[in-house]
Amino acid sequence: MAQSTAAPAPSTKVAVAPLPLKVIVPWAVFFGVLMLVLLYFVGAEQGATAVLSGEEVHEWVHDARHLLGFPCH
Repeated sequence: MAQSTAAPAPSTKVAVAPLPLKVIVPWAVFFGVLMLVLLYFVGAEQGATAVLSGEEVHEWVHDARHLLGFPCH
């Protein structure tokens, strides 16, 4: 019962270049504003502060309000 042993493959390391800050900042600002808008619609879009009239937004985000702990009734 002969065993064959293969030589280990040579290790190749790939260097990952860091992203410059001027590339990351616009995306961070974009997603930050997007998250704030989403938080507004889930947490505060009803009543006196409503941007949109009617109850459609409230009904769409109703379960998310309860999940995140926002009162709505």
